[in-house]
Amino acid sequence: MQRRTAEHGTPETRAGGVAKRRGGLAARVAAMSPAATVLSAAALSILLTALLWAALPEVPSSPRPLSEYGAKTLFTAFGSRSPRTLDPQRSYSSDETAYTYSVYEPPYQYAYLKRPYVLEPRTAEAVVEPRYFDAEGRELPADAPSEAIAESRYDVKIRPGILFAPHPAFAKDAQGRFLYHHLDPETAARVRSPFDLPEAATRELTARDYVNGIRRIASPQVVSPIFGTMAARIVGFTEYRRGLEAKWRAMRGAGASPDAWLDLDSVPCPGVEAVDERTLRLRVKGKDPQFAFWLAMTFFAPVPVEAERFYAQPGLRANNVSLDTWPVGTGAFRMREFLENRRHVLERNPVYRHGTYPCEGEPADRAAGLLADCGKPLPRVDRVVFEIEKEAMPLQSKFLAGYYDSPFIERVDTGLGYLVAMEDDPEKASLYGGRGMKFPKTVQAGLWYLGFNWLDPVVGGGATPEEARRHRYLRQAVAIAVNWEENLAIFQKNQGLPAHGPIPPGLFGWRDDGPAAFNPVVYERTQAGRVERKPIEEAKRLLALAGYPDGRDEKTGAPLVLYFDYQNAAQGASAYLEWYQRQLKKLGVQLEIRATDYNRFQEKMSKGAAQLFFWGWNADYPDPENFLFLFYGPSGKVRHEGENASNYENPAFDEAFREMRLLPDGPRRQEVIDRMIRMLQEDSPVLFGYFPPGAAAYQSWVGNAKPSGMVQNSLQYMKVDAAERLARIREWNRPVFWPLGLLVFGLLLAAAGAARLMVRRDERRLRPAVDSKEVRR
Repeated sequence: MQRRTAEHGTPETRAGGVAKRRGGLAARVAAMSPAATVLSAAALSILLTALLWAALPEVPSSPRPLSEYGAKTLFTAFGSRSPRTLDPQRSYSSDETAYTYSVYEPPYQYAYLKRPYVLEPRTAEAVVEPRYFDAEGRELPADAPSEAIAESRYDVKIRPGILFAPHPAFAKDAQGRFLYHHLDPETAARVRSPFDLPEAATRELTARDYVNGIRRIASPQVVSPIFGTMAARIVGFTEYRRGLEAKWRAMRGAGASPDAWLDLDSVPCPGVEAVDERTLRLRVKGKDPQFAFWLAMTFFAPVPVEAERFYAQPGLRANNVSLDTWPVGTGAFRMREFLENRRHVLERNPVYRHGTYPCEGEPADRAAGLLADCGKPLPRVDRVVFEIEKEAMPLQSKFLAGYYDSPFIERVDTGLGYLVAMEDDPEKASLYGGRGMKFPKTVQAGLWYLGFNWLDPVVGGGATPEEARRHRYLRQAVAIAVNWEENLAIFQKNQGLPAHGPIPPGLFGWRDDGPAAFNPVVYERTQAGRVERKPIEEAKRLLALAGYPDGRDEKTGAPLVLYFDYQNAAQGASAYLEWYQRQLKKLGVQLEIRATDYNRFQEKMSKGAAQLFFWGWNADYPDPENFLFLFYGPSGKVRHEGENASNYENPAFDEAFREMRLLPDGPRRQEVIDRMIRMLQEDSPVLFGYFPPGAAAYQSWVGNAKPSGMVQNSLQYMKVDAAERLARIREWNRPVFWPLGLLVFGLLLAAAGAARLMVRRDERRLRPAVDSKEVRR
């Protein structure tokens, strides 16, 4: 019995077996002191933390491999959707310009750094002066009177050696036949990008490519938004459009698809021709000095016929492969990736050779480092990556983390929110400043103003000389009372510039010093030389001369009530509108607010039903004519359906305007402009409010950035210090592992404690068996 018990195990030996089987960590832990247990857990936690440190990414939050941030790539974002179209003759939206002006090259451009804005050649050899001809086709001298000029002729020479970015549309076989102009349906169905096709080629830019691009403005297939404008300017353009429409109807009637290629050379167009391979000829009706500005817009970009024929093939548009998404140009970049509503990538055009960084700018540009790359080849980066960001907070977080070089690089208002936040919050000011973020300011080529309806019986031009005089005093009194400096301080956080006239900074005609630089009706120069708004007592004096002493009609004693039509009835505007009421209350004048939605507001403006109104204007091109025409009588909104929203009429102003628009920039033109602005200041058809502010947002490592609402091809000039960017991303997003180590340490302690409890539980469970053996003995 004893042997048998020994063989099969007595209670004691079975208990020992349990202890042996539980040996490992639990037994050792049970035998360890509490201090040793803690030290052992700490050692294991350090080991596990080190292993995690080695296994996890260097920057776990990075949205892409860190190596990409070490490359010469510019990272930015775009909003809720991809561009609607990148077709240069159709594109007219600001969210498309970053792409179109980077890929396509119109003949001219604006000098990147110079202000006021100056036209300079881009692919043209020079910015040409037009030649003038009379109705019989005889050439006239340059100083011929405008009424004798029937036609202006622009002969633009294109620089040799400029190449299109490689594209399969140009690829040919050994016999000179195009490889991809006749894709079979199965192959076309597989094409999602031009890069899906193995061969690509290039060729030299010619004047015929410009002819084809400009003629596309009249194509019924393209439906360009500026056809009406060009039909009024280009000789024979209306007739050319009719001919194309007839040909297109015939093609469609014969069964042609909507994407079929329409030969634009099949109908004559005398206004747009190629004299030879290098000379583009444009014939314009009459004398039109502003026409040259259109030659800096992508509407006048070249489009090769090969690209049109390639994209006209059945099946490609169904895969979103067209000029809307895959442009073909000669610019510094080409489209490399177009993932709709996800990501767009521009990459360096491998055959781009003709662009260099500018060597001239404003006086402050050298000190700002903007001339350091003088003469260096463009572009200054290899790629530009646009990622979609639908929400503001993730975009801001990624920008602050360094993952974006700029939130929206093509916009000049992105930095305003950051500047306001820095003024309101010292912590944000410290954060942004400590990281070296840059928010360079600019003043946009636009104007916000408060206007008087010239047709109104109370504030308008007046029916008699006496009435005109009294109404003018009333408008001048209101102009002094409405304090735009205060408006900017309260509602714009001082991000804007009070306007003394209609022409914004950066345009010819703008004055920043001298007597013509301020509005003498509203402001005065102090003995210290400062320009300050006239006191409210002067406004009250003018109001009394207008027949409203203390804001009451001197004849009836009735209070003067004016009506302000505002274009936004949304919530949140009440404080803004109350501010206007307080301004007129200083004169004792009551201001009734008539806020409405924008559509209703436009309807009232078109009918002349508004009395006072607030409106704005942004320049189409940087010429003073584009702002002064807002007061040209024949542009009146009510009588002529024009953009003169105040319906202002002044024969002397109109005569000066007709002279000014035909003059070249120079002393004579400046003299006429100064005279016109003085008329506007005296008549006060509007209260020149402010020029809208602008501020971009860039990281410290972004160079050559000078924000502008007029220069659209800025991406080719910008550069990045990739080494600094990579270092800052590592610094700002360094992983914090001590909480993880603390967690591991805690888990190990808990495990050790659990093991000790299990051993003690087993000991208690086996204790009765041992005790019973002792009793038998």
